[in-house]
Amino acid sequence: MSDEEHHFESKADAGASKTYPQQAGTIRKNGYIVIKNRPCKVVEVSTSKTGKHGHAKCHFVGIDIFTAKKLEDIVPSSHNCDVPHVNRTDYQLIDISEDGFVSLLTESGGTKDDLRLPTDENLLTQIKDGFAEGKDLVVSVMSAMGEEQICALKDIGPK
Repeated sequence: MSDEEHHFESKADAGASKTYPQQAGTIRKNGYIVIKNRPCKVVEVSTSKTGKHGHAKCHFVGIDIFTAKKLEDIVPSSHNCDVPHVNRTDYQLIDISEDGFVSLLTESGGTKDDLRLPTDENLLTQIKDGFAEGKDLVVSVMSAMGEEQICALKDIGPK
């Protein structure tokens, strides 16, 4: 055998799927669904009756959880739809850099520096104003399908 060492690039991905299948007829309002390769929160579901030849159809209206765009899809209720794995994690805000990135404190005490400030104007001003006043802020980060974004803010009092 050879004495050379093998080095593997770590991408920190266990190969888990970003979505899982679920029957269209079982997806309800306020659930999640993938429409046009975007993770969406379902805001409206309507089911049509079976026609002459077959399938009842589900009409989904969803709002993209990252861009807030409205998307629609019609799927036979017996078919499977992709449902994204959506996680929500709270981090404490440490710093805001000039280039629009935030520095967050993780549960394990490390820092997470790869997230941008949110594009939502209301949330953006709340974060910037609260940080400027020196408040202790906790941001909620929603992640799905390889994307992450700050979606909410909590004030846990002054420093």
